[in-house]
Amino acid sequence: MSRAPEFITLSDAAARAVAGANSRHAALIEDAFDVLVETPGGGVSLTGDAKGRAAAKKAVQAIAARADQGLEIGEADVRVAIGNVRSGSAGAGPLPVGRRGQVAPKTKTQAEYLQALSKCELVFGLGPAGTGKTFLAVAHGAGLLLRGEVDRLIVSRPAVEAGERLGFLPGDLQAKVNPYLRPLFDALHDMMDFEQVKRFMVNDVIEVIPLAFMRGRTLNDSVIILDEAQNTTASQMLMFLTRLGHDSKMIVTGDTTQIDLPENSRSGLVDATEKLRGIKGIGLVELERGDIVRHRLVQNIVDAYERSSG
Repeated sequence: MSRAPEFITLSDAAARAVAGANSRHAALIEDAFDVLVETPGGGVSLTGDAKGRAAAKKAVQAIAARADQGLEIGEADVRVAIGNVRSGSAGAGPLPVGRRGQVAPKTKTQAEYLQALSKCELVFGLGPAGTGKTFLAVAHGAGLLLRGEVDRLIVSRPAVEAGERLGFLPGDLQAKVNPYLRPLFDALHDMMDFEQVKRFMVNDVIEVIPLAFMRGRTLNDSVIILDEAQNTTASQMLMFLTRLGHDSKMIVTGDTTQIDLPENSRSGLVDATEKLRGIKGIGLVELERGDIVRHRLVQNIVDAYERSSG
């Protein structure tokens, strides 16, 4: 079997991304597909057997495509490309485009999450703070809305206090619940400018509402997102899940280590994931500390608190 080199012509930026700092990205590709990766200028040269070269070429082309879009390429992105080739996955479908450019996964599990969002009608995304579970859900929903694949985007949260009381907040009901919905507005504003979000909300194309306002509704042709779902009761979760209408997609996110319900209340998120795990058409992705993509200190903080409570 021929082991002659195969040359792939790439832009300079793409070739640098494939090589990586100190050739680290190239080394990952070499180890994954048993090939030799060289960057002699003008592209990438692959040496190995035909099967290895073909697989490595797919990974190289995926990395190069992202680099040519102006996206920063890290080791996680290279591992995702390798994993997609190994699994035969074509990726997560059209990736949403936000105000800072195309939204792309930063870790392998985030890529799996986006793939589940593109394939499943109901997806549970679990994980600690900073893993991107809420942002990617909102980004995916906003992308579907902006591409005209759904008519509406509804994002919701249970209004459960973490050591504070709603009654002490000033203003009417809307003013009281706005602080609980602020993270969802933040995610939306990362995807669209303020005026676009405002216009969509005035026209009821986008709704950002407390969970209690979902009762009695059936939502068709929509993306429906429930955030902080660990703070729902089992009956609230059932109420939410049964809002799913025709040609709609539902995304449920939460962190089962941050439950603010009374001690004698069972989390609806825990209950639902136990009962629905393994059902066809339902995706369940569990992000972990290694998927934290906020400031580098966030992961250290999460680790420190887990050690102290252990």
